[in-house]
Amino acid sequence: MSELDSELDELRLSLREIYPEHSEQEINSVWSQLLQILDPFCVNKDTNELEIESIWDSSSVVLITYPDSIYRKDESTLKTLTEFVKNRLGGLSSVIHVLPFLPSTSDGGFAVSNHEKIDDTFGNWNDLKDLSSKHKIMADLVLNHVSSSHPWVHQFIKSDNPGPSYIVSPSETNVWENVIRPRNTSLFTNINTKQGFKSVWTTFGPDQIDVDWRNPHIFLEFLKLLVRYITNGADWIRLDAIAFIWKEPYTTCLHLDPVHSIVKLLNKCLKIIKPSAVLITETNVPEKENLSYLIDGNEANLAYNFTLPPLLLEAIYTGKTDLLKSWLSTWKELPRHTSLLNFTSSHDGIGLRALEGIMDDQRIHNLLVESEKRGGLVSHRRLSNGDDQPYELNISWWSAMSNEGSDKTVFQFERFLLSQLFTLSIKGVPAFYLPAVLASPNDLDSFRKTGQRRDLNREKFEANQLLDVLKNFDSPASKNISYLTHIVKVRSRLKAFHPEASMKCISTNIANCIILQRGLDEDSVYVICNMSNKILSISPLNQINSLELTPKKRLLDNITGSYLNTDNIILNPFQVVWLTLALSLIHI
Repeated sequence: MSELDSELDELRLSLREIYPEHSEQEINSVWSQLLQILDPFCVNKDTNELEIESIWDSSSVVLITYPDSIYRKDESTLKTLTEFVKNRLGGLSSVIHVLPFLPSTSDGGFAVSNHEKIDDTFGNWNDLKDLSSKHKIMADLVLNHVSSSHPWVHQFIKSDNPGPSYIVSPSETNVWENVIRPRNTSLFTNINTKQGFKSVWTTFGPDQIDVDWRNPHIFLEFLKLLVRYITNGADWIRLDAIAFIWKEPYTTCLHLDPVHSIVKLLNKCLKIIKPSAVLITETNVPEKENLSYLIDGNEANLAYNFTLPPLLLEAIYTGKTDLLKSWLSTWKELPRHTSLLNFTSSHDGIGLRALEGIMDDQRIHNLLVESEKRGGLVSHRRLSNGDDQPYELNISWWSAMSNEGSDKTVFQFERFLLSQLFTLSIKGVPAFYLPAVLASPNDLDSFRKTGQRRDLNREKFEANQLLDVLKNFDSPASKNISYLTHIVKVRSRLKAFHPEASMKCISTNIANCIILQRGLDEDSVYVICNMSNKILSISPLNQINSLELTPKKRLLDNITGSYLNTDNIILNPFQVVWLTLALSLIHI
C-alpha cells in the first residue's frame, strides 16, 4: 500500500468516526465527493521531508492586516496593499495574514455572506495571487458561522435545501445551560421563516448564524473553500473560532471531541493538497485548552498565543515580571512541526480568558484600570448564571503603550519596541499587526460611528496620506517600520530564533529583568529585557552561568552590532539586547 493510499484510508476512517449516526450510504456519498475534491492533488502529491521542513524558520514573521487597511480611491484594496508591501512593508514579514476578504455584512469580515468570490472592494482572486508572489498568505476559514445574509440562511428561511440541514436550529433551548459563551448577547436568535419563527444558534451575535457541523456536507463545503484558498495563493490556513463548531446538549459546546477530530481531518486533507501548508487554530480560551490543538501533533501546526498579550502588558505597566517569568519557565514542550503564534495585538481585543489560573482577580482588575486610563474599553461575556465577566480589553496597542501622565508619549516608542522585540524573542512564530506598526492610536471616530469596541483598534489608512506620514522619518510609523525591518533582518540570520528552537528562562533576582536563552551551544542567543522605565545595570557573567568568555570571546549585541562590557551591561529603560558570543565584530 502506498503512502497516499494509507492517508486516504485514514481519511475515510476519520469520516466514519466523526459521523457515526449517518448511514453507510450517506458516508459513501460524502467520501466520493471528498475524493473528487482531493483528486487533482493526489496525482502529483509530493511529501518529501525537505518540503515539510520548510514550513518555517527564523525568518518566519507574520504581518496581520485587513484587505482594506490601506486604501486608495478607485483602486482595489488588495492592489494597494500589494504595492505597499512591495515598496514599504516587504521587509517586515514573510507571511501576510489577510483578514477576511470574502463578502461580509459585519464583524470586520467575519460574518461571511458569500464563499465564492472576493469582495469587489478588495479585488479578485488574481489580486490575491499577485500578493502571494512574494509572500506567503494566511487566509481565514470562518468555520463556525455565516452571515444572516448568506444563501444557506436564505434557504433555511424558505425551507429550500440544503439550508435547513446547514443551520443550527435547536428544537429545545433548555438543554444548553452549560454552554460557555464568548459574548453577552443572546445565544439564540429568532428569525421569521416560511414555517414561522424559528430559533437559530448565534454564538457571536445575531448577524452570525452558526452552521451545523453534524452534517458532513458542511465539511465538504469548507474543504472546497480551503482548496479555493490554496489554489489562489494561500499557504497558511487560520481556523477561526474552531472550538465552538460542535454542539451537544448538556455540554459546554467547547472543544468537544468531534472538534479535534475535524481539525485532524482538515490537517490530513491540507497535507495532501499542499504538504508545506500551515494550519492555525484560533481559540481565545485558557492556555491548557488552547494547547490541546497542538499536543497530539496531528492537529494544528500553530495556535494563537493568547496568554502573551495580557501578561506582557501587565509586566510593562507594573514592572513586575513574576507571572511572566513563571509562565516562561513552565513553557510546554510541543511535538515537532508545532508551535505558537506570538502576537501583542490583532484585529480583536486583548483576550483575558487566557489569564484564568495565571493571574488573580485583583491584578486583572488593575490591568483593566490601567488600560482604561489610556482610553481602553472592556468587552464582556455571559456566564451560565447570567453574570457578565470581562472577556477582552479593547484598545490599540500603540495607545496601550502610552504613558498615563500628562505627556502620553513618554517612553511610548520604547515600550512599543520592547513589546515587539519580546514577541520576536520567545519560542514560536512572531506576528505584527499593521495598525500597531503604523502607530495607530485609539480610533475614536470609527468607534463613535459603529459603537463597536473592537473598532478602536481597526483604523484604516488612506494610501497617499500614509505615504506623506512615512516621508517624515521622525514619525512614529516611519520609525517603527525602519526599526522592525532591521530587527527582522537580524533575526532571520540567527538559528536560535527558529520557531521550535529551545528556550530557557534564566532565573534572576532582578525583579524588572527577564533573561532568556534561545537555542543551544554556539548557536545560543541570550535575550535580556529591561522591563522598567529605569536604567538597569546587570552583570551577564553573574546571571548567565553558561557563558564561557575568554580573551578571544566577547559579547555581541546583534541588535546594535556593538560589543558590550561583559562585566557590566547598562540597559536603557525598556531596552532589549540579543547577545551572542563572538570572536570578532560582525557588521549588521
